[in-house]
Amino acid sequence: MHIFPQLRKLEEKFAREMTVIGVHSAKFTAEQETENLRRAVLRYGIEHPVVNDRDFEVWQQYTVRAWPTLMFIDPTGRLIGKHEGEIGLDVFDKLISDMVGEYDDQGLIEHSDLTFKPEKEKEWERDLSFPGKVLADVDSGRLFISDSNHNRIVVTDLDGNAWDIIGSGEQGFDDGAYQTATFYDPQGLVLAGDDLYVADTKNHAIRKIDLAKQKVTTVAGTGEQSKVFHEGGDGRLAALNSPWDIELSGGTLYIAMAGFHQLWSLNLDSGQIRPHAGSGRERIVDGPLAEAHLAQPSGIAADDAVLYFADSETSAIRSADMEPSGAVKSIVGQDLFTFGDVDGTGDEVRLQHPLGIDMHEGVLYVADTYNNKIKRINPNTREASSLLGVGTPGAADGIASEAEFHEPGGISVAGGRMYIADTNNHAIRVAGLDTLKVSTLEIKGLK
Repeated sequence: MHIFPQLRKLEEKFAREMTVIGVHSAKFTAEQETENLRRAVLRYGIEHPVVNDRDFEVWQQYTVRAWPTLMFIDPTGRLIGKHEGEIGLDVFDKLISDMVGEYDDQGLIEHSDLTFKPEKEKEWERDLSFPGKVLADVDSGRLFISDSNHNRIVVTDLDGNAWDIIGSGEQGFDDGAYQTATFYDPQGLVLAGDDLYVADTKNHAIRKIDLAKQKVTTVAGTGEQSKVFHEGGDGRLAALNSPWDIELSGGTLYIAMAGFHQLWSLNLDSGQIRPHAGSGRERIVDGPLAEAHLAQPSGIAADDAVLYFADSETSAIRSADMEPSGAVKSIVGQDLFTFGDVDGTGDEVRLQHPLGIDMHEGVLYVADTYNNKIKRINPNTREASSLLGVGTPGAADGIASEAEFHEPGGISVAGGRMYIADTNNHAIRVAGLDTLKVSTLEIKGLK
């Protein structure tokens, strides 16, 4: 995901000299399905051709070992280089420029425009576009929706009547009034009085929305992705790395920093930000906060002195103490490559790339994203069970055993109801905790 913006800039600069072909070799079972891949292409705004290498044939032919891997092919079809991992635009830009110059001298490049038909041309405009997270607040009667691919926050009442739109909808990193402020793929949300905090994921920033003054400001992040691990500092000067979800406890904002494979903390009074848990290594290893290994935490919730988070790449649900002397513990989940859809207790439980989590009355509710289900997990007994969804992707409403979801990414429980950001269905779904009947929230009055 981090490399797409770099590629896009290069595709625009070298539109007549360079062609990008994406090869999707899926780790998770759900990612092998072509329709799921098509939705991901739309979600990430990819406009070059993408091969579904579901059986790893291309991966093996090119002896690939890691995600992402870049292969460089010259105009005669020869493989001339490869790069494993992320790469900075400055290095990439010079490399491509040098290659274009060299092959131009040899008369091997045909400067021409290639015309593709992007998947987005088959789509139509919707009220919401791939909403990633949702937050319900009973006290104020408001529902906050991260309308992620529209780069804005939508505010409605709890029945879906539109109240406000925060952000112009343009991709950007501008503070200011509702109508002019810009975001880039906003995700996690948390409310503190009249202040709404947002994990502005692809801006690598934490934004604050003053709901009374209708003004957006940046409280952490520079707008650029950090290229190195660091110990934090002044939030406004610290480069972050894909903050995906946030939770508030006391005066501290806890951040699921997916790109660093860590949890971070932001002191809202001092503005200081720093790592809270995770060494930065992408694995599942429990232990003291600084020594534990996490893997792309993408959802976070809190209860008393404990944080609970969805550790997506290990298909795990884990806990981290808020106290600096605390530890990380795994509730369910085994390994980077151990996943599935199995209810049960402890080590026998299998999830598949969960993204959303919330806690209500001592119970964890989890958006088991790639299994297209909502799961219920007791953090004390480690018992997990399927609560909503048949498991196959779809959009059907109805009772728990008949309802369908398509990669739900966010969940918020409030007022006896569960609100679900059903990402690939471009919808917010609602279920009563007593009836477990799922319906699609009609967003009314949204411009």
